[in-house]
Amino acid sequence: MGNDSFDSEAGSLGVSPDEVQFRFRDDEVADHGTVTVDACCDQTNATAVRIEPGDDARALLPFLDRLALVEVNFPTFGDGRGYSAARILREAGYTGELRAVGDVLIDQLSHMRRCGFDAFAPDKRLDEEDAVKAFATWDNVYQSAADGRKTIQELRHE
Repeated sequence: MGNDSFDSEAGSLGVSPDEVQFRFRDDEVADHGTVTVDACCDQTNATAVRIEPGDDARALLPFLDRLALVEVNFPTFGDGRGYSAARILREAGYTGELRAVGDVLIDQLSHMRRCGFDAFAPDKRLDEEDAVKAFATWDNVYQSAADGRKTIQELRHE
């Protein structure tokens, strides 16, 4: 599966503790057990962390080079703090797997991709045809984001 499109045949499944349904990375699936943000900051060998609502993603910035996986929990679809956490990490240079877990819905997929999520483990399996459409919702964008897509303004001036 390439970085810019979803191929349902290449999707990764069965990763513990959360089942990854959609993944936009070509590297090995990160299946490390996650620790809390506080535990990650206190340990020198933690390679996977789970951000909960209310955690400050900036606490992870000194440790980005050793993290292979950051899961961001969305316990309810209405809690948007995870979008900010993803953006903070990507803008700080995090290149590892950034996985949205929890109450992830079809309507959120394209926005989550724009913020930098490259793996998705929803609590309830999503319809793959609907997901493919959702990931491709916006051909053109007005604002820059963590996904690095060129804005309409940039495209006009090429």
